[in-house]
Amino acid sequence: MEEKSLQLLKRLCEASGPPGFEDRIRDIYREKMIPLADEIESDGIGNIIAIKKGKGSNPLKVMLAGHMDEIGFVVKYIDDKGFLRLQHLGGFDPKTLIAKRVRVMTRGGDDLIGVIGSKPIHIMNAEERKRLPELDDLFVDLGLSREHVREHVRVGDPVTLAQDFVQIGDFYSCKAMDNRVSIYTLIETMRRLGHHDVDVYAVATSQEEVGLRGAMTAASRIKPDIGVAIDVTLACDLPSAKPEEYVTTLRGGTGIKILDSSFIAAPKLVDAFRDLAERHEIPYQMEILPRGGTDAGGIQRAGEAVPSITLSVPTRYVHSVVETIYGPDLEATVELLVRFIETAHRVNLSY
Repeated sequence: MEEKSLQLLKRLCEASGPPGFEDRIRDIYREKMIPLADEIESDGIGNIIAIKKGKGSNPLKVMLAGHMDEIGFVVKYIDDKGFLRLQHLGGFDPKTLIAKRVRVMTRGGDDLIGVIGSKPIHIMNAEERKRLPELDDLFVDLGLSREHVREHVRVGDPVTLAQDFVQIGDFYSCKAMDNRVSIYTLIETMRRLGHHDVDVYAVATSQEEVGLRGAMTAASRIKPDIGVAIDVTLACDLPSAKPEEYVTTLRGGTGIKILDSSFIAAPKLVDAFRDLAERHEIPYQMEILPRGGTDAGGIQRAGEAVPSITLSVPTRYVHSVVETIYGPDLEATVELLVRFIETAHRVNLSY
């Protein structure tokens, strides 16, 4: 990846933006889209929509969706010693949270860094040692007095995990690859677009991790003819998984989704993307995700029903602070999406 592109992805991943509190990501998206889009709109749930008009007469509307939010928390309780208890926003595996750093976004605008603590194993009884941790077993230690915590932190303040963006061998790793890779993809796609006959609505959606909410409301407003979500998917090419469980692999190219638990992709769109990838020699792999959903599921069910599909960036260790991608897989996703938009007016979606 070019250094400028890499710095954009790093900036997006390291920024905090849990569901319902996506302001920092929204600001970056607006900043980058202003010179690229014809119009920029926002709505009451926090979606931000960059519109680029096509050159065709009576153009189709193509809605692109990538969600801004990352899994996170809000403060639900502050105890008499200043420790915080958390309410999750999105799905966590609690065992991945122990001994991690967090960032508390306070009402004053300053972030407080804390650590997720738990009962030390040295004083656990036999039963406690056997049991997997639950979120209620964990707490946040800000290293501050009770008075200081109560002065600066309130119930409802958002909390995200804190992690630096790093290169590991051929890969890139950080928290919130899910789904800042999609925001990167939307920006890069709009930047690279050539001639296109369709109207493009590139939507940075809110609250995907808690029920595809932004995608559903945006699609109801836009009334698109075609919906394309961009998201991560599982890359389970690991020693602990069987080949039939891989879903996708790193270095395998972009994922063209056939189905997940939120929707079944429109078969004609699946064929169109596969044909484009083969014609332009873009690395790709077919994806079936047994559990999990994407914004395409929200778009598909909006209004009068929208033919939809998802392009996926293969990612290891999803919903952890070390989500890991391979740069060329992300670039293949951008390239295939650009090719699709430039030819989308020719896709036959009739039944």
